[in-house]
Formats: sequence, C-alpha cells, structure tokens
Amino acid sequence: MENRPTYGLCKAERLCGKAANGLFVQSKSGFVHPFRYVYKKRAAAEGDGAAVSVLFVVPKRNVKRAVGRNLLKRRTREAYRLAKLPIVAKAVEKGLHIDLGLIYSTKEIHNFRTISNAVEEILGKVCGRL
Repeated sequence: MENRPTYGLCKAERLCGKAANGLFVQSKSGFVHPFRYVYKKRAAAEGDGAAVSVLFVVPKRNVKRAVGRNLLKRRTREAYRLAKLPIVAKAVEKGLHIDLGLIYSTKEIHNFRTISNAVEEILGKVCGRL
C-alpha cells in the first residue's frame, strides 16, 4: 500500500488552550502581507499529536462582521492545509514540534490566491529557519 500524504487538518494540529497563550511569549515573528505570523519551536514530546500545531486569528478590530472573519479563517485554513506538507516533513525529520500562529492583519478581505501565496511564503520562511 502506498504512503500517501494527508491533507487533513485534525484536532491535534489546531493550537488551542494554554499552548495558544504560550505561543506569544518568547516566540519569533514576522510579517508577510496580509499576515503577521508567530512561531515557537521546541523538542517533540511523547504527548504531541502532530509535528506542527497552528492557530488562525482574524481580529474583530480589522474585520467587523463575523461572516467576513469566518470567510477569511476558512480561506486561511484551506491554504495552510494544502501547503503544510514540507514544514511537517522538516519538523518530523529534525524531531521538533512547531507552534504557529497566523494573524490576519489588514482590513480588506483578500481572495484565496493572495492568502494562499502568503501562507506558502510564511511556511517557507519558517521551514528555512528550523
């Protein structure tokens, strides 16, 4: 049977709870329009469900309507889901766990292509710094 890549985004790959709060302390960050990103790397532990955990944030201050915020989070999740394989492979290879936060930081609602290109660039930069 073939070893096929998985493109899903399971619960273990989503960052929530206390780990999300810890992401913003002693982490590295950067900006790729329209996202600000923060990430923290650490040695992989036995209880980690996935090699990379990700958090998607669209602030109410930037996008007032919930419909717009949900649309942007959906587009960002899809872009991440399709582009995550290289960073996951690199994290597994180096024995690391990466917490990543993608914060949408503009007021206008961008199309999927713009979001996808930005997410791919962010993942490339983070992957290069591992």
